[in-house]
Amino acid sequence: MSADVVSSHSRQTTQEAGPFVLRTLLENVPLSAEGDGHDITINCVDFLGSNLYVGTSASEILHFVQIPPNPAESSGQASYILASRLPPYFSPSATSERPGVQQILLLPKVNKACVLCNSTVTFYSLPELSPVYGNTHVQNCNWVGGLDLNDSSAGDDQDAETATVTVLLSLKKILRPIKVGVEAKGLKPVEFAGSTISVRRDSIACVADRRSYALLDVMRQLKIPLFPISSLDESQSSKVGGQAEDISSNSGSGIRRSASTVQKGGHPTTTTEDHEHARSTSLGSRPSRRQGQAGGTIEQSGRETPDRLFRDTSPAPETTLSRSIQREISPNNSISPEKPLPAPPPEATIGGQVTSSASISPVTYLRPHVVSPSPQEFLLVTGTGPSDPGVGIFVNLEGDVTRSTLEFTRYPDGLVTDGRGLGVDLSQNNADDDEEGFVLASMAREADQSIEYGLEIQRWDIDPGEGDRNKFWLPVSCKAKPDDEAKTALYGPGLRSLADCGDLNFEEVIERLRLKRFRAFSYPLRSASTSSIQSADSRTAASMERVSGERDLFEAQKIEGESLREDREQDRNEEEFQFARRLGHARTRVVAWSGDRIWWIVRNPLSLRLDAALEATKEVIMDGKSASQFSTSGIVETINDLRGREAKSETEFMSLGYIRQHAGLLLLISLINPKTRSRGPEDRIAAEALLEGSLDPRVILALIPALRNEVIEGKGGIWVHGGVKDTAASYIMRGDADRTGSLAADDDYVLQFMRRFLSAWRRKKGFGSIADENEVFLSVDAALLVVLLELDKSSTKGPVKVGSIRADLYHLVDHGMDCFDRAVAILESYHRLYVLSRLYQSRKMSSDVLATWRRIIEGEADEGAELSDGEQIVRNYLSNVRNPALVQEYGVWLAGRNTKLGIQVFADDRSSVKFEVAHVVEVLRRGAPAAVKDYLEHLVFGKNHTEYVNELITYYLDIVISKLETSDEARAILSQSYESYRALHPPKPTYQEFVTDNAIQEEWWQGRLRLLQLLGGSHGSASEYDVASILARITPFTQELVPEVTILYGRQSQHEEALKLLTHGLGDYDTAINYCLLGGSSIYHPISGGRSGESLPSRAEQAKLFGYLLTEFLSIEDISDRVEQTGSLLERFGSWFDVGYVLKVIPDTWSVELISAFLINALRRMVRERSETMVVKALSGTENLKINADLIHKIEEIGPSIEGRD
Repeated sequence: MSADVVSSHSRQTTQEAGPFVLRTLLENVPLSAEGDGHDITINCVDFLGSNLYVGTSASEILHFVQIPPNPAESSGQASYILASRLPPYFSPSATSERPGVQQILLLPKVNKACVLCNSTVTFYSLPELSPVYGNTHVQNCNWVGGLDLNDSSAGDDQDAETATVTVLLSLKKILRPIKVGVEAKGLKPVEFAGSTISVRRDSIACVADRRSYALLDVMRQLKIPLFPISSLDESQSSKVGGQAEDISSNSGSGIRRSASTVQKGGHPTTTTEDHEHARSTSLGSRPSRRQGQAGGTIEQSGRETPDRLFRDTSPAPETTLSRSIQREISPNNSISPEKPLPAPPPEATIGGQVTSSASISPVTYLRPHVVSPSPQEFLLVTGTGPSDPGVGIFVNLEGDVTRSTLEFTRYPDGLVTDGRGLGVDLSQNNADDDEEGFVLASMAREADQSIEYGLEIQRWDIDPGEGDRNKFWLPVSCKAKPDDEAKTALYGPGLRSLADCGDLNFEEVIERLRLKRFRAFSYPLRSASTSSIQSADSRTAASMERVSGERDLFEAQKIEGESLREDREQDRNEEEFQFARRLGHARTRVVAWSGDRIWWIVRNPLSLRLDAALEATKEVIMDGKSASQFSTSGIVETINDLRGREAKSETEFMSLGYIRQHAGLLLLISLINPKTRSRGPEDRIAAEALLEGSLDPRVILALIPALRNEVIEGKGGIWVHGGVKDTAASYIMRGDADRTGSLAADDDYVLQFMRRFLSAWRRKKGFGSIADENEVFLSVDAALLVVLLELDKSSTKGPVKVGSIRADLYHLVDHGMDCFDRAVAILESYHRLYVLSRLYQSRKMSSDVLATWRRIIEGEADEGAELSDGEQIVRNYLSNVRNPALVQEYGVWLAGRNTKLGIQVFADDRSSVKFEVAHVVEVLRRGAPAAVKDYLEHLVFGKNHTEYVNELITYYLDIVISKLETSDEARAILSQSYESYRALHPPKPTYQEFVTDNAIQEEWWQGRLRLLQLLGGSHGSASEYDVASILARITPFTQELVPEVTILYGRQSQHEEALKLLTHGLGDYDTAINYCLLGGSSIYHPISGGRSGESLPSRAEQAKLFGYLLTEFLSIEDISDRVEQTGSLLERFGSWFDVGYVLKVIPDTWSVELISAFLINALRRMVRERSETMVVKALSGTENLKINADLIHKIEEIGPSIEGRD
């Protein structure tokens, strides 16, 4: 770059938390063409379009032209090249002090510029600053400005032939309005002496002289006195909003003439020469000054300004601008804001009264400041001294105070406002301004026994109590020169609001907000050597081996797709960069300068302003200092400030999201490290910030080594804000060397945080706004599973409790996990088989569910021990399975372990799968032989399927006979049971009741009881079995199986033999009686069982059987039993016996008393039968008589009939 090209940017390294920051506009400004401009300062700066104008104390204007930024450069900042160095014309002054270029007033509406240089105003065209209006100039001018701030057409494209702008020139006695356009025309002057500043809204201007402020109505010639500039100035009225004063009467025809400034003929003697517009193309070239400026003589230009160009619109006699103004001016009355004001005259007119200077106390004159923050307000500054605080007072267009006052630490040297302000109506002028209104004051203040230069910034649109109205200090580098220390100590940096906005890009914003790829595995990890894998626990080893294998596979395929991935990533980086450039773009119209440097004063982007508070804590957190050495309150406060804040623009939306992410990330890092951890609400606040900021959860997982292996980057990778990426990567690289790959017990705090955070993320499933949704939730599900498994280690083994960690674990696996294969591997590594079975159930993988339960039931380790009564759970589950092969496989397996539950699988009518009984019996015989008997019992006794009675009887016979064949003890037990039963004295239970009550818990005994039930005809089985074959099998054991033989004799109608066994073999007299009543069927069945539905034998058959029984009772060996049982039988069932037969068989030796009950009953029965017979005969006779009577009556009704012979 040549010497004339000045760099316009420098990288800011310090963190700036205030609302405004400095960004270099120009540095090393060539204030002197010879390069020795140490005593030259910048007085004023203005900017329009791509043109920058700098006025210096050397009475030169430096014109710089903007060079657009190179799109290839990341900074994107413009540069400026010096286009020309112009020395404006100025008239010689009576004093030697020459402040240089005091003001540059750009008029974009008419493409003109007014320059105030050494109290002389000259006019130029834009942008090249060529003289216009015939080099017309105005001498002894204090100040130029007063543009209408409500003129919304400023800068619009208008016809240059018709556009005009009105400016105000401050002369000694008056304010001269000038209408500038194609021609310059003077307007009616305003009587206001010694004006040094003016800000105008329409026709209302707020002006100030060296002592006080006032409101002027320029068009109606009215004035309202306002505050004194110095509150110590008692000579000035302190009344605000006083009565309006008419000042037009004092102007008259206008102006007193000064013969010293006018030639004969009415033309001024101090017209300008044809001043050549000097330009330079390098810093080494410098235009020569005119001899008139150096030697004090003025050369005549040879041209005069025509009177017709400067007609005064007032009723006064027509006069030219040069005449009317220059007559009012004396070369000795030039006033500049940069030099001391002249002493007041002996007598001064103040407020219409003549006051003697002797009565006025000495006052330190302060520089007045007037700005207009809103269309209806002016802001004025008062004070007591340059080193004392200043007070800002708001007044409206009527002079009334409108707001609470502002306080400045010291009386400002310069003042500008920025922003529309809250509650201010939108207009064309302020539509593009930020809503927040700030006032910036340039000053120098004492700090640590030294002078500190900078800007004091505060809000002007917030009243106390409505919000924070804090003051911010923005330091500006000002180097005091040894010969100018006094001056520098009094004045802060220069401050100016420009005519046009400048554009600049924040490289820091671009770098922090742009999305960059975050690589979870590209940072140094602990070496996964063989020894380290072996020393780690099974879960860590499995994860490390998996990652190692994935990396080997990745490296093998890396070369093939590397070029394509790099191209895709480069394209993405370029897209993100271009997008972020828009976010980093800013505009401002405020500049500051000091020495040879000029800065933009630009709104600090939200992302940088809030990030500054985070950066203050970042390094401390990264270094892992203890919690007592730092505080996270700054981060927490930043997060809380963002609660409920809604973004108003795209940039603000991105910035708020970034800050929430970065703040949440830093807060989380402080929680991960036990040294920096502070117990409190920080974990909840961090989670809310991360969730609201929508930070990719894979970045959080990458911070925790034990969870990092669950991160799935995918083909596209993980893209996050650059600032977040840098912080996360920095922590990973710093922390991994001291961290292990497993989660320790003391990390419960971190685990609980991850549990809540990841659970909240899972609730976002299905949201369309989530990028890389598949990879994100694969990672989230796997990590959450690991976290819950770690937390569940401390839970009590057994069933789940409501609201417990285990309940959350079940909820996770029950509601579907995207990372199914990885979840299976994790659960296997943690030996949580029951949870694994629930995972399979969520996918309706019945075979895997049953296989997992089978592993648990067969004894494989299940750390949770949740599967209680597993066999019952398998049985219930099989009833809902629709796969016949699966039901058969696990039904047989279950029957082999628990025959009772196993057979229910095949016999359940509610089961989704039905099997043929023959098929079930067959598969049970092959897979679970022991379950066949139970299955048949279930069919016969539970389902009443009599067709399987014969097969079940065969099973029972096999059991009983095999036992009797091999065990003498079993035979002895049976014999002993008969003897014990016979030894019982009546009344005694039946033999069935006796053996049931005294049963032994052996298979053969229980089988015999079931056999008796089946042989006895329970469950309708009397006609279902082969009596002959069964009798043939038990014949060798007739003495041991007496009840069985008795039942079989009864089935073969061998009733006499059956009754003989019951009477003499068992002594079971009650059963013998039942045998007679039932005809020999169903005499052995469960006590609670009912009749099988068979028909009872006829009375004759019963009488026959009772006859057999009477014979057997009369044969009982024990005489007492014989008499007792015979008497009881005849008494209870005497009606079935013939009296004659009984008397015949009863021994003659028996006393009649033994059968007296039978005889009495027999006689009663005979008498009853005889009486019944007589009644029947009588009834029959009566019925016969009735029928005969009816016949006779019928014959009489019919009468006789004659029948012929034929």
